Amino acid sequence: MRTRSRVIGGLLAVSLLTQLAACGTLFYPDRRGQIEGRIDPAIAALNAIGLLFYVIPGLIAFGIDFATGAIYLPEGQYSVAPNKLQDALGADGQVDPTRLKAILEQEIGRSLPLDDPRLIEQHGSHEQLATYGLRTAA
Repeated sequence: MRTRSRVIGGLLAVSLLTQLAACGTLFYPDRRGQIEGRIDPAIAALNAIGLLFYVIPGLIAFGIDFATGAIYLPEGQYSVAPNKLQDALGADGQVDPTRLKAILEQEIGRSLPLDDPRLIEQHGSHEQLATYGLRTAA
């Protein structure tokens, strides 16, 4: 009886672990934060397999991937040099959203929805800005 419960527990642990590994958030953490795009068929298929075998973890995997945006394919890789973003800082050290939007449109050629309510704004410290060679005016 003891061996049987260990085998069942081991199988349950392995099955739940395989389902967690099928989550796009774990495969592609760099995709988190995307709002929309084309759905990655590989991640959707892995989540669907989890949905077939384990309904609740499969739903959780889909929910997490859609909530974080990791299920969407990246449209392209964009980067802007930190010194060009210096112009977006106002005299008080705060970021001016209109100037930031203009810089991003010029550099990457896309208009980003900076006023989207789903946009997560993170505030940094002076030390974080210094690591990128930026300084605040305030």
